[in-house]
Amino acid sequence: MVTSQDVLLWIQDWYVRQCDDEWEHSYGVRIDTLDNPGWRVSIDLTSTALGNQSMIAVQTERTDNDWIHCLVIDKQFRGYGGPNNLSEILIVFQNFAQS
Repeated sequence: MVTSQDVLLWIQDWYVRQCDDEWEHSYGVRIDTLDNPGWRVSIDLTSTALGNQSMIAVQTERTDNDWIHCLVIDKQFRGYGGPNNLSEILIVFQNFAQS
């Protein structure tokens, strides 16, 4: 089982591997909060090995505060989730990237 710490280290490493003196100037990883409350994660896939990959959307609704929606659209991974679901969103991205 992947832990929150594991996925955080993994996403840092993934980001560093994308940095090529060009990608990081136009693209990147963004983690923001939502006002309902929750998290929004946007990860640019352009000019990465994942740039042309598709992903089956993930939509899990457990409670008002325990949910995730993840998809790839316009060469961007987009993940949204409840206030305690940030690591789960990142794990969905990790699973996508490693598949």
